[in-house]
Amino acid sequence: MGVIRKTLNWYAKLSPSRGKTSPPFEHVVQIGDPRLRKISEPVPIDKIKTSEVQKVIKTLEYVTNKYGSVGMSAPQIGVNMRVFVMRLTAQQLSSFPAETVKFRGITIVPLTTFVNPTLKVVDYIKVVQPEGCESVRSFTAEVARYKKVQITGFDENGEPLQRIYTDWAARIAQHEMDHLDGKLYTDIMDRKTMCCACWEEVNLSKGKVAIPFAPE
Repeated sequence: MGVIRKTLNWYAKLSPSRGKTSPPFEHVVQIGDPRLRKISEPVPIDKIKTSEVQKVIKTLEYVTNKYGSVGMSAPQIGVNMRVFVMRLTAQQLSSFPAETVKFRGITIVPLTTFVNPTLKVVDYIKVVQPEGCESVRSFTAEVARYKKVQITGFDENGEPLQRIYTDWAARIAQHEMDHLDGKLYTDIMDRKTMCCACWEEVNLSKGKVAIPFAPE
């Protein structure tokens, strides 16, 4: 407990401001926050175009861009709504080595908003790949996911929406769907493979590394 308190005090000194904030947050909440463990509530269809829901959607888009993420769910910004966004840009795709793109089946995904999504497995083959999460900052682990899924729901305008995703895009969709059900990848990961993404830097800097919980 002393180590935990020491860490909290250290991060408190780094914090630029203190005090209460209200969701939707413009940061990503971290594992341990009870908001991540709640089953999200459906959004009434006639409320999708309201300012409240639209603010959540716009904030999800903003935070996704801010963090350079490929997906973001409402619980991750502190909101108990069944809403998530996903995208994978050409710039993000180019950041992966060509062999990784081919092996993982990574493709461009246009920015897409899903409200009240449901998931149907199209291909029950499971693929094991390393996976991370903005709510488990700076850690990764291998996770088994279905190869192909269908997501059905509504878009940001309340119009019916259905997409089929394969490989890496299917992984993103399943990851975000889990968030809406109060689950994290840590629940289903291969525990022996969990690692800190910056473990080498920790050694090179003799332990003087701070893990940021938001981009600069």
